[in-house]
Amino acid sequence: MNRLENTIDFNFKNGMDIMLLNENRCNEYGTRAVQRNNSSFLIFLLFLLAAIIAGQKDAIASVHNTRAIANTNPSPTSNTTFDVRDYGAKGNGKTLDSQAINKAIDAAAQEGGGTVIFPAGTYLSGTIQLKSNITLYLEQGATIKAVSDTSAYDKPEPSKWTHYQDFGHSHFHNSLIWGVGLHDVSILGPGLIDGSGLSRDLDRRDHLPHGLGNKAIALKNCRNVIIKDISIFKGGHFGILATGINNLTIDNLKIDTNRDGMDIDACQNVHISNCTVNSPWDDAIVLKSTHALGHVQDTRNVTISNCIVSGDYKLGSVLNGTFKRFPKGYRVPHTGRIKMGTESDGGFKNITITNCVFDHCGGLALETVDGGHLEDVSISNITMRDIINMPIFLRLGSRMRGPDSLQVGQLKRVNISNIVVYNSASRAASTISGIPGHDVKDVSIHNVRFVLRGGGKKKLRSIKVPEKADGYPEPTMFGTLPSYGFYVRHAKGIDFSNITISTKKKDERPVFQFKDASDVNLHYIKVPKVAGAPVFTLKNVKNFQSFHVRGLPDKKVKNTSDQSF
Repeated sequence: MNRLENTIDFNFKNGMDIMLLNENRCNEYGTRAVQRNNSSFLIFLLFLLAAIIAGQKDAIASVHNTRAIANTNPSPTSNTTFDVRDYGAKGNGKTLDSQAINKAIDAAAQEGGGTVIFPAGTYLSGTIQLKSNITLYLEQGATIKAVSDTSAYDKPEPSKWTHYQDFGHSHFHNSLIWGVGLHDVSILGPGLIDGSGLSRDLDRRDHLPHGLGNKAIALKNCRNVIIKDISIFKGGHFGILATGINNLTIDNLKIDTNRDGMDIDACQNVHISNCTVNSPWDDAIVLKSTHALGHVQDTRNVTISNCIVSGDYKLGSVLNGTFKRFPKGYRVPHTGRIKMGTESDGGFKNITITNCVFDHCGGLALETVDGGHLEDVSISNITMRDIINMPIFLRLGSRMRGPDSLQVGQLKRVNISNIVVYNSASRAASTISGIPGHDVKDVSIHNVRFVLRGGGKKKLRSIKVPEKADGYPEPTMFGTLPSYGFYVRHAKGIDFSNITISTKKKDERPVFQFKDASDVNLHYIKVPKVAGAPVFTLKNVKNFQSFHVRGLPDKKVKNTSDQSF
C-alpha cells in the first residue's frame, strides 16, 4: 500500500468512526442534527482528500526535481583521490616510482583534477611533472626521495636569458617536481621531500655527475599555488624556486637544506608564514626579480611572517628536532638569512617582514643592483642572535645584470622597527649605502636594540671604504668599516629614533658614520661613551640633527665636510 493509499485509508476509517458516533447521538439530539453534522463532515472530508492528493503531487514533483539536480552534479562516490600505489608505485625506497607517480597525476588530470595520495613509504623518484587542479598529498611517514640517476630527470628546457641569472634560475624542467603554466596546484601534508639525489649546481665541489635534477620544487608562470606542512631535506640549488607565480601561499614548512631554502622570483601576492628554514650554505628565504621570464617583472605584495631562519645547525637536526650545531672551526658560511636580491632587474615593492627570528646566521639584507626599484618595505618585530656579519644591510648598486636598456634603480621608503639583536659581529657596521649620484632615500629605523661584540681599535677610524658600485652586494663587500653601529653613505632622508647600542668589548671607532648624506635625523639615542672616541663622524653631510643623545647636547649641522663629536 503506497503513501497516498495509507493516508486515504486512515482518514476514511476516522470518518466512518465519526459518522457512527453521530448516528449513536441521534437518539439524544434528533435526526435533523445528525443529518446536518454528517453533511458538514462530508464536505470537510472532500476538502481533506483534495488537499492530500495535491500534496502528493507536490511531493512527486519534488522527487523528480531532486533527481534532476543530482544528475547535473558529480556523484558523491566519484573518484577524486588517486593513490600512487594503485598506479604501480611500490614505496619501498628501491624501486623507481616516478613513472607510477606521473600516471596517477595524469589520471587525476583526466578527471578534471584531484588529490594524488602518497601513503607512508619511501618513493624513489626522478622528475615528477605537476598539472593544473592537482594536489600532491604526502601522508605522515611518506617520503619522495630524489634518485641519484641522471637519466631519471627531465633535461633543462631551452632559455634565451641564461646570461642574466644563474643556471638554476633559468631552467625548471630539470627538477624533482616541476610545473609551468599551471593553475590551482597544491603540495600538502606532513610527509618529506628528500633531495639527497639532487645537485646543488656545485658538481665539481660535490663530485656529482652532471645532469642530475637541481631543485626540489620548481614552478614557473603559475597561479593559485599552495605549499603547506611538508618538510624538505637537501633541496638542491633551491628547495623551492617559484618564478612568475601569482597567488602563492607557503605555510608551516620545515626546510633543512644545503643551499637556498626558498627563492621567490618575480612573484605577486605571496604569503610566507610559520616556516623554519635551516640553510647554512646559502640564503633561507630570498626574494628575487631575475630575467628568467624573458622580461622585467618585479616581486610585489609579499608578506613574510612568523618564520625562523638559521645557519648553524647540522643538516637533518632541525627536521628531527635535535638542533645540533656544527662544531667550532667547521667550515660553513652560516648564511641562513632573509634577503631581497641579488638578482633585481625587476625590483621589489610592497613587502612586509614581521615576527621573525634570525638564529646564528647572516642579518637582514635588502639589495637592488640590477636596475629594479626596491620600495615600500616594512620590517618589524625581528629578533637576531649570533649574527655573523651585520644586523642590517641596505645596498643600492649598479651591477646591472640585465638588458642594456635598464638604468640604475632606486631604494626608498623603507621602515625598520622593533629589532632586537644579541651578539652580532661588528667588524662592519650595519650599512645603508647607495652609489655616487644615486642615494638611498627615506629610510626610518626605529626602536632598535643592538648588543655587538665590539673590540675595534682607534686606527680603524681612518679606513677608506671602497665604492664597488658594480660589485656583487654582500655585507662583507666593503671589509672592515670605520664605525661599528651604523655606516651610512650616499643617502638622503635617514631617520633613527629610540636606538640603543652596547658592546661586549670596548670599541674605539665612532658609533655612527655618515658620508655624502643629507636630511639626517636622530632622536633618543643610547650608546657607549668611550674616552676619546666620537659618537658621530660626518663627512660631506647636510642638514643633520640629533636630539636626546645620551651624554651629548642636541646638535644641528647645516653643512659640514668633516666633523666628529
